[in-house]
Amino acid sequence: MIPDLTSEITFRKLSIFMTFMETGNIARAAEVLNLSGVSVHRALHTLEENVRCPLFTHKGRNLIALPAAWTLLEYCQEVMQVMERGLEEARKTAGVGQGRLRVGTLYSLTLETVPQLIMGMKLRRPDLEMDLTMGSNETLLHMLDEGSLDAILISLSESEIDRNHLEVLPLFHDDIFLAAPASAQLNTEALADLRDYKNQKFVALAEGFATYAGFQEAFHIAGFEPEIVTRGE
Repeated sequence: MIPDLTSEITFRKLSIFMTFMETGNIARAAEVLNLSGVSVHRALHTLEENVRCPLFTHKGRNLIALPAAWTLLEYCQEVMQVMERGLEEARKTAGVGQGRLRVGTLYSLTLETVPQLIMGMKLRRPDLEMDLTMGSNETLLHMLDEGSLDAILISLSESEIDRNHLEVLPLFHDDIFLAAPASAQLNTEALADLRDYKNQKFVALAEGFATYAGFQEAFHIAGFEPEIVTRGE
C-alpha cells in the first residue's frame, strides 16, 4: 500500500526539521544548515501544514516543539537511517561505492597518462580497487551511458561535450601532428599545410576513435578528401 504522503513532505524539509529539533532554535538551525532563518521557518511551517497536525507553538519569538513534533522526530530518524542503508545497498547492487572504480580509457593514454593517474589514486586511496577497460571514444561513451563504467578518459572537442548529460573535467589539451616517412623531408620549422600533401596516401583511425573528428575537420579545412589506404581499428 502506498502511503498518503504529499509531495510537500520532502527529505530536505525533514532534515531541516531534525536540525531544528536538535538545536532548539531557528537561528542556530539556520547557521548549522547555512540557510536563512526565513528559509528554516518556511520549511517548518509547510511541513506542519502537510503533516496536518500542530507541531509547534509560539512562546514570544521562540518556536516551541509540541509532543507531536517529538514523536515525528523519532520516526524521521528511523526513516533517515533506513534510507541511508537503502542508498548504500543500491550503490552496492550497481557496483558503486564498494571500494572499486570502473574506468574506461583510450588505448593511447595507457602509455603514460593512465599509469600516472592510477599511481596518484593509489597514494590517496590505497584501499580503492580499479577495473580498467580500453576502447574507442564511441565504445567508452556507450559503456558510461549504460552504467557499466563509472568514469572514462577520452578525447573530446567542445562540440561533442554535452554538459547537461556528462560531468566533464579537462585533464589536458593535445595537438594533432602530421607524421611521414623520414624520406619525405618535412619542413619542421613551420606548421604543416595539408594542401601540400593532397596527392599523398594517408593512414587514419576508424570512426569512433579520438582523433577521427579532428582528422576529418583538418581535411575539411584544407578543402579536399584524403585518399585513405588503411583505417586502424
